[in-house]
Amino acid sequence: MSDQKLHLVMGGRVKDPQHLEFEDLSKIDFVGVFPDYASAEDAWRSAAQRTVDDAAMKYVVVHLHRLLQPDMLKR
Repeated sequence: MSDQKLHLVMGGRVKDPQHLEFEDLSKIDFVGVFPDYASAEDAWRSAAQRTVDDAAMKYVVVHLHRLLQPDMLKR
């Protein structure tokens, strides 16, 4: 079994800055998929910094490895 832990960084305009419901899914900014959390966090930080003055823009790190290999959660 691979120890690769994929992470997706994505973001977009949300309906309410207190939540994570995106306004328009067709306009989601897919920053990329990264092989580890550290590189995903760097990409997230960079993307979030570009939109820091817009409270309705939100970027997130999605732990793809947890979706692809749910048994990893038990470790």
